[in-house]
Amino acid sequence: MLKMKLLIPLLSFILLLSSCSEYNKILKSNDYELKYTTAIKLYDEGDCYRAMPLFDELMTYYRMTEKGEDVYYYYAKTQYCLKDYYMASYYFKRFTKNFPYSARKEECAYMSALCTKQNSPDYNLDPTDTRKAIDDLQLFMDQYPESEKIDTCNYMIKELRGKLERKSYEQGKLYYKMEKYKSAVIAFNTTIKSYPDTKYREELMYLIVKANYLLAENSVESKKQERYQETIKSYRIFADRYSESTYIKSAENYNKASVKAIEKLNNN
Repeated sequence: MLKMKLLIPLLSFILLLSSCSEYNKILKSNDYELKYTTAIKLYDEGDCYRAMPLFDELMTYYRMTEKGEDVYYYYAKTQYCLKDYYMASYYFKRFTKNFPYSARKEECAYMSALCTKQNSPDYNLDPTDTRKAIDDLQLFMDQYPESEKIDTCNYMIKELRGKLERKSYEQGKLYYKMEKYKSAVIAFNTTIKSYPDTKYREELMYLIVKANYLLAENSVESKKQERYQETIKSYRIFADRYSESTYIKSAENYNKASVKAIEKLNNN
């Protein structure tokens, strides 16, 4: 049993060396047909790291030939397999331009958009790639309105917009925590305007009331009355929409305090 346990890893190691040796021979050979079949086989097996150098060479050799389309297609797919989504997106997009009549054109257009979606970072990072992904997915849907991928694209766009919505929401909250109440109110209103169905709407409308009040409290005398009035206005908008809100009592207190503050200012 001990000998068998030692023998199995040894045989595996020998097979690995043999496989590597065979691969290196193919890599160095001038048999491009063998390189082509090997590259496809390696890709199908999920060994994209070893497939890539072969496809890289085949891209030049088979350019402008009948196999050029196949090589280009697998080259893009291999980039995707390696999770190099920037390069994969580029080559999928180039495929649609280089082979406009290919049966794979729609697939590659979708894959190019999917790659930009894969590059979308977390909500708290630069949203440039997220916005680009939304644009690319929308473009695909415009170009292929009958595609079976439409529902998937809509789902991904919703997910991506959720990231932008969260980023906008958190930006306003950050201003609020930093006691930059004027900027917070602007940011909260921007989130509501940009994402009218946002799940944060109730909270944001309450925070607008609160931020307006705190802004008024910390303002110079000449601006207090105007900002207390803004608090009252934002309270009425909030109360009309969310009269049963868990925030309503707190919002009412800011409204009452603002009314009293205005009365006091008018009496002075």
